[in-house]
Amino acid sequence: MSLAFICLIGTVFGYIVAKPIYRRLPYLPFSPAILVPVIIIGLLLFFHVPYETYMQQSHWIVWMLGPTTVAFAIPIYEYRNIIREHALSISLGIVVGMTVGMLSAFYLARLFHFDHATTFSLMARSISTPFAMELTQHIGGSVELVILFTIITGIVGMVFGDLVLAGLKLKSYLANGASLGNAAHGFGTSKAYSRNKEEGVIASLTMVLAGIFMVIAGPFLVHLITSLLN
Repeated sequence: MSLAFICLIGTVFGYIVAKPIYRRLPYLPFSPAILVPVIIIGLLLFFHVPYETYMQQSHWIVWMLGPTTVAFAIPIYEYRNIIREHALSISLGIVVGMTVGMLSAFYLARLFHFDHATTFSLMARSISTPFAMELTQHIGGSVELVILFTIITGIVGMVFGDLVLAGLKLKSYLANGASLGNAAHGFGTSKAYSRNKEEGVIASLTMVLAGIFMVIAGPFLVHLITSLLN
């Protein structure tokens, strides 16, 4: 059995074990999205396993993020009437949210003097992983970096989402769900579903539409921002 295949089996087994642990101990450090990657990183460093070796077989897990994201469309269909009613506000929120996210990432990258690949990867990180990977390939970023940045963005949004929304005192499930889906994509959508099903549906819709919008308009926005602000 190859080392790469062992890494794949270990990753899947880790998530299977971590899920019931999180159900019994629903605290953030025990979330499978945090606990399992931390353990895997520790093991890879301890045994000196190269990242390339780990990804030889485990890249299938990343590939499955695409179908998983599409699956979020199922509850969206159930609430299509509500979505149709608020289509304009949701669309404007996505456009503004993604544009602000790219601008803030650009200024952050310039503040720390990041190179072009890191800058473009950071600018693509505000959408779910499969969309971000597709976008970064078109703008000259790094797929490995954008995966890292996207996961960090999602985790931070999941951790601080409740605090930010409580501070803003938003009472609309539409606004709360759109905020979580826009800012923290998959992690934010999961958080929104734990708060309220309707929030989760709006977060799902926002996440999917934001990804589509960025894949289509992202390369143009990146070129526009870098041309005007450099």
